[in-house]
Amino acid sequence: MAQELIIFECTQCKNRDYASTKNKKKNPDKLELKKFCKFCRKHTAHKEIK
Repeated sequence: MAQELIIFECTQCKNRDYASTKNKKKNPDKLELKKFCKFCRKHTAHKEIK
């Protein structure tokens, strides 16, 4: 299966609060997006962990 579930973790507080899917064959590297963290209450970088 090419599409896999990935979970995003806040780089500031290390809480996991976003999930998405991606094609691991086309994008083997880890994603990093700026998202709103409800725990920090601000926009922070979120890295893919799984």
